[in-house]
Amino acid sequence: MKKTAILLSVMFASAFIYVSCSSDEVVNQADTTAVSASVVIDAINEMDVKTGLTVSNTNPAAKPSETSPGTCYNVAVTTPNGTPYPKVFTVDYGTGCTVNQITRKGKLKITLSGPVITTGSKMTVERIDYSINGFKLEGTIEYTNTTTVATVPQWSRKVTNGKFTDLLGRVFTNSGIHTIKQTAGVDTPYVLEDNIYEMPEGTHTVTTEKGGALTLTVQETLIKKYSCEYISKGKLKIQGGYLNGVIDYGNNDCDAKYTYTHEDGATYTLAM
Repeated sequence: MKKTAILLSVMFASAFIYVSCSSDEVVNQADTTAVSASVVIDAINEMDVKTGLTVSNTNPAAKPSETSPGTCYNVAVTTPNGTPYPKVFTVDYGTGCTVNQITRKGKLKITLSGPVITTGSKMTVERIDYSINGFKLEGTIEYTNTTTVATVPQWSRKVTNGKFTDLLGRVFTNSGIHTIKQTAGVDTPYVLEDNIYEMPEGTHTVTTEKGGALTLTVQETLIKKYSCEYISKGKLKIQGGYLNGVIDYGNNDCDAKYTYTHEDGATYTLAM
């Protein structure tokens, strides 16, 4: 059996859209909403890390498109201790900053303990009255360089106190940690557009306001290109409530499509 549903578009939709199933379906609306929230939360986490990498990429030899990517936010840079690091970037989107149909409001406070490409350095992303297309985001992302082999840069991405409020006021708390490895663009550390990242392992837990929990675990390495807003390849194992299945991000195309296949073989084609 195969069904098609557009669950959530972080870029265009104003609410969750669900194609309902008959009563004997194992996938119910509440669980499907948690799936869509989980995917969108992870996508926004990636977007905010990407913003941090972009604004902190201050090498004077960097391409103009990377140091001034045509965005409408304002950036203030401070060094609280009067030393090169820690360095704090306050990215201010004001009351509305729209680029490529994505409207952000509020601020991101991005703190670097040292250069992102240096082992042991940490980039912390904090959200301050922050929203994307009306979805409110709270919590902190810690992006820590854990590289042990210079030719394979590696980071951990840890989300703490994550909170996502949708347009209907539904609240989803979330936390998790992923390992991220850079597999392309290593030879050009201050050029971002050619970077490709892999997520070989990690777990992300999303809990609804009613207490239902959904756990997403990397089953097959996820591929994320800097030049794409979405994960383009890989699989996540989903477990929680009535759900027990796999999200498949496809064949490395730079698009918003993915599928969910339930344990009984039922497949749902989805898009962000």
